[in-house]
Amino acid sequence: MKAFYGDLRLGILGGGQLGRMLIQQAINYNVTVKVLDPDREAPCRRLCNEFVVGSLGDYETVYNFGKKVDLLTIEIEKVNVDALEQLEKEGVAVYPQSRIIRLIQDKGLQKQFFKENDIPTAEFQVISSPEQLKASHIPFPYIQKLRRDGYDGKGVYKVVDESYLAKAFTEPSLIERLVDFEKEIGVIVARNENGEVKTFPLVEMEFNPEANLVEFLISPSTLPFEIQQDAENIAKKIAGTLKIVGLLAVEMFLTKDGKILVNELAPRPHNSGHQSIEGNVVSQFEQHLRAIFNQPLGNTACLSNAIMVNILGEAGYEGPAVYQGIEKILKCPGVYVHLYGKALTKPFRKMGHVTIVDDDREKAIEKARFVQQTLKVIA
Repeated sequence: MKAFYGDLRLGILGGGQLGRMLIQQAINYNVTVKVLDPDREAPCRRLCNEFVVGSLGDYETVYNFGKKVDLLTIEIEKVNVDALEQLEKEGVAVYPQSRIIRLIQDKGLQKQFFKENDIPTAEFQVISSPEQLKASHIPFPYIQKLRRDGYDGKGVYKVVDESYLAKAFTEPSLIERLVDFEKEIGVIVARNENGEVKTFPLVEMEFNPEANLVEFLISPSTLPFEIQQDAENIAKKIAGTLKIVGLLAVEMFLTKDGKILVNELAPRPHNSGHQSIEGNVVSQFEQHLRAIFNQPLGNTACLSNAIMVNILGEAGYEGPAVYQGIEKILKCPGVYVHLYGKALTKPFRKMGHVTIVDDDREKAIEKARFVQQTLKVIA
């Protein structure tokens, strides 16, 4: 393969904030980056060497884009996998591999993979019709998830009792036993083509109950060492079994009786790793590039306590974004603001994130709560 720091052309499918932060790191490595996204105003548009407007789901668009690069990666899973498979056959490197993207696009296949490989996960049942849903053997309450196209809390429905079935999804889905968990936790693992594997330290997450997406993240975890080690070993096992090249985010539940259950996977940089930019020796974005370029993986150790706060559009506001309170939070030491270049805000849209680092964990949390209460995205 061509040298990544010279004439190699890297293509990214998706031009959102994950691609934007990946490009910010790629610039340091002198990488030529080309991006495909359907939104001509996508966050990546002014950072990459070439920006192409087009559908990520269209075979010809993805295929033609891929033929003009040497290595193709993703920042979103909702892409045309048939085109990626053909590109692989024609010698274009696709990382993560198309077979892995196909698996992760379908939550039913994901769950079957967990079951077949003894990966601990909640009891589940794959459903193809409303009739099957009514005849389910999993007791109420349970969670219904669309098999495809759900993200950031969309495509998830809590079925409390029989009266909720009328509004349940009718599309192919899966249902899983409601987990009575203590914490939501996550591990990001990287693997390169040589088979080198490294995990980032376990993080603890809090979700926005209304939008059902990560709102607050604490790194490193203070959970017992055995739990942290078990979680990292599960992530390594998944990465090794898949033989993935690139980054894999493994979202998990810690149950109240101390067990770890895997919830979902994302084969790319992830919201649960943003704090690594300031909080770890190597960031998740640099690690992803190292992995797909088959370079030695970096040191993932934590530099300090790091809290990540997602900046979401406020409810009731839609239009040109105004960041109310940004001057106040910038007065705080150890506060790092990342805005995603989105001109328009709408309720719960991810507009940016803020990382707070402090050697004193309680002070870091206190500052992070101040950021949450002070910085508001309105229109």
